[in-house]
Amino acid sequence: MNKKYFLYILTNWNNKVMYIDITNNLQRRVYEHKEKLIDGFTKKYNVNKLVYFEMYEDIKECIEREKN
Repeated sequence: MNKKYFLYILTNWNNKVMYIDITNNLQRRVYEHKEKLIDGFTKKYNVNKLVYFEMYEDIKECIEREKN
């Protein structure tokens, strides 16, 4: 079974704030951000618009890309 990992970038309504993270379920994670179910940076700054993502099968590769 090949697991998928996603690097994703979110921004706010006026594209002034960016947030980069990784997840293994992109659809669920974006929903959590949009519904403000996660306390912290994205909720505080209303960061919930998906603007970019990349898919990986290797979690280490995904983490390394996030660091870049």
